[in-house]
Amino acid sequence: MSSTLKKVLTNKNAAQTLLKKHENLTHSENMKVVSHVQRETDDWIINTLMLDNIDVPFKYKRKKHYKSLQGQRVNLTYYPDTELIAGFSIEVMSVVRTKIS
Repeated sequence: MSSTLKKVLTNKNAAQTLLKKHENLTHSENMKVVSHVQRETDDWIINTLMLDNIDVPFKYKRKKHYKSLQGQRVNLTYYPDTELIAGFSIEVMSVVRTKIS
């Protein structure tokens, strides 16, 4: 088996393992990123992704800036969450794992 195929199978197994352990997680593959914004908050970089045909933002944190994912296709593992912004409750998706397709 080639090393590339082993890596793909390992990544797919990692996502499946997460899904089995946490029932609220959802895994989506080959999603097109329309917008990718990175902003600093304290010691973290907050990344917000908007996906094609989905009106809910997908958010995750990193310690460093990440290369832009705009226009890329990604695999995401996430769960639904809400944020309180200016007194309004807004639905967001909290990303646990992201990989370029």
